[in-house]
Amino acid sequence: MSRAREWGRGIPPRRVDLSVRIGSLELRNPVLTASGTFGYGDEYAHVVDLRRLGGIVTKTVTVRPRPGNAPTRIAETAGGMLNSIGLENVGLARFRSEKLPRLAELKATVIASVGGETEDELAELLEALGAEPGVAAFEINFSCPNVAAGGARYWASPSRLEATMRRLRPLSPRPLIAKLSPDVTDIRDTARACEAGGADALTAVNTFVGMSIDLDRMRSRLGRATGGLSGPAIKPLALARCHEAAHAVGIPVIGSGGVAGGRDALEFIAAGAAAVQIGTATFVEPAVAVRVVDEMREWLASHGITRVADFRGTFAAPAAQGCAPADARELAEDRP
Repeated sequence: MSRAREWGRGIPPRRVDLSVRIGSLELRNPVLTASGTFGYGDEYAHVVDLRRLGGIVTKTVTVRPRPGNAPTRIAETAGGMLNSIGLENVGLARFRSEKLPRLAELKATVIASVGGETEDELAELLEALGAEPGVAAFEINFSCPNVAAGGARYWASPSRLEATMRRLRPLSPRPLIAKLSPDVTDIRDTARACEAGGADALTAVNTFVGMSIDLDRMRSRLGRATGGLSGPAIKPLALARCHEAAHAVGIPVIGSGGVAGGRDALEFIAAGAAAVQIGTATFVEPAVAVRVVDEMREWLASHGITRVADFRGTFAAPAAQGCAPADARELAEDRP
């Protein structure tokens, strides 16, 4: 019998402890907003009490401002959407002078997403922001599929990831979270490389590379040939990558991909995630993250679970069956 089937009777929701730890950072609950889907956070403050969330992950900040990719940048798909934003952002200087002071006023837990085309640019960002009092942690964006330089393909090399993390780790006392691409041969290899380099946690995963063609005009529905696919359509894929990564490393993994409700979030937690990020669902329901927190608490309470941390990793994957490769002895016995 799995641990999930052994939980007792319901308890009052107020008794459920949703707090989780990501490295040295303690979050009030495991629900974060995903980078690139919630602005810098302050844009949503009039509809969402940011203090009710575990934290917000900002738009990815680069050393210099970026205008992003040419339109069209978003295309709706079955069960999700494609985006080709291209890391549009205000740049390091304005992020420090304008965005961080505003977020400090809102009492938000801020995880700053940083991105660069090279190891040097990432180091410059952490040297500038590493000790900022308004930043609780950093998410290193190793996985954007929508930029020509410094994107997911560039950072798909485990050796490059490990070397870069080793350089970045001394530059800030804050937790460093490596955001991984799903479009790799084996996410366990990149996960282990980041852990070996000193990452405190991982985010699994960023968007999947996809495309959509307008047959009538015979052109891409985006300004580029491909974009990042997100939304409910990718949840089963993201859940599998999260499960693989979480069982390959000893550091916390943050699950991301298609979370739109409390049960979605708890699937990632059961698969081994310490926390989750909510992205595309925010476009449909700006305050969805708050609802997810409440739904998680209610489900856990109804199953008598007093700490979300106790639910982490309770899913026991069944042993491989059916199509698993036969061993040498089985093959020998099958010969005439």
